[in-house]
Amino acid sequence: QVLVVESGGGSVQSGGSLRLSCAASGQTVSIYAMGWFLQAPGKEREFVAAIDWIGKTIYTDDSAARGRFTIFRDGAKGTVDLQMNSLSPDDTAVYYCAATELDDRLSGNAGRYRYWGRGTQVTVSQ
Repeated sequence: QVLVVESGGGSVQSGGSLRLSCAASGQTVSIYAMGWFLQAPGKEREFVAAIDWIGKTIYTDDSAARGRFTIFRDGAKGTVDLQMNSLSPDDTAVYYCAATELDDRLSGNAGRYRYWGRGTQVTVSQ
């Protein structure tokens, strides 16, 4: 079993930055990749970014998000972090971290991720 816990959410003004962290514990040796997803109010969960165990990354096709968000591993903390810059109210959502053991390809398909955190709220005000 793998436990996934997010941290770092909060409130920020438009144009600001936030860094989210995701820590996995338990049987992490089986984990191939971790990803970040978001769910805005009244909308379905969406893929943001993912990183595999060797550091390969993929990002959402959303042109608005690409270039503003960066996923990376923080070796010192042992976490997978999501740096979010130039935030706008449209980025307001609950951000979830997830882990997958499926290692055939790096994917943004939420159905391929078995372990999920409870989410962390990000609120961006004007």
